[in-house]
Amino acid sequence: MALLEVTNLKQHFIIKKGFLGEKTTVKAVDGVSLFIEEGQTLGIVGESGCGKSSLGRSILRLAEPTEGSIKFKGEEVTDMNAKQMKELRKEMQIVFQDPYASLNPRNTVRQILEAPLAIHNIGSRKERREKVELLVEKIGLRKDQLNNYPHEFSGGQRQRIGIARALMLEPRLIIADEPVSALDVSVQSQVLNLMLELQQEMNLSYMFISHDLSVVQHISDKVAVMYLGKVVEISDVEKVYSDPKHPYTRALLSALPVPDPTQKKERIILQGDLPSPSNPPSGCPFHTRCPMATKECAEIVPPLEEKTPGHFAACIHT
Repeated sequence: MALLEVTNLKQHFIIKKGFLGEKTTVKAVDGVSLFIEEGQTLGIVGESGCGKSSLGRSILRLAEPTEGSIKFKGEEVTDMNAKQMKELRKEMQIVFQDPYASLNPRNTVRQILEAPLAIHNIGSRKERREKVELLVEKIGLRKDQLNNYPHEFSGGQRQRIGIARALMLEPRLIIADEPVSALDVSVQSQVLNLMLELQQEMNLSYMFISHDLSVVQHISDKVAVMYLGKVVEISDVEKVYSDPKHPYTRALLSALPVPDPTQKKERIILQGDLPSPSNPPSGCPFHTRCPMATKECAEIVPPLEEKTPGHFAACIHT
């Protein structure tokens, strides 16, 4: 049984446009199905605006899903009441993108890390202090820094604090929403290696959201490629990177830099801009930018089909 199983998940937002306030539906997540096994990392990649962050927030019910099923350890999450969701929060946590905005500037690191334990009534005051001190050393900070405030730390250190806060309740699943995109490249590698070490030590499962394909390749076991609220390709990381089935995935991978300067690589340049999720194109959502598009593509919504064993793509031409 998968740790997390998502089926036909939709997250639609109603917005008002124009002088008369006409209502429009923005389909941020539009029928996503995926699963994450125990101890596995699923990378979610795609352009800005494709619905990656909305998907993560919907799974945690930080935004209520419009439709679909979310099962965690076999239990339906969408039917849970507030009390049940509070219990579930112990096992499903999130690391936010911006380490500057996600930490309360008025609280010390000790207060920030003790807060989840206090909210869930876990341990005595002494036990909470001991747990915080133990974990802060595990993430690469010192005990004497616990009384410092967030502004006294670098971006990488702040993100380590964010990771520690997510780990305080000993969760099974962490949704990491662009956790290294705001950091320098050298610091990115340190944070990624820390996450991998913690995964091994604590048997964690990750949903790792990023627009950086090289980062996702480094940390993920499986990769799901999103475009306009839909998953257009999903498989093991080796299969997706070595033999991409969807033209959108091929275009993304063609932009990756090649370490060998003598090796030539064909770059696929996509035409046009990402369509608006409030007015998606008919048929295949990618057909307006696809170099392989035919008349059929504008009429048929391609299902996510198994093209080779364990490798799924939503394209009628592959």
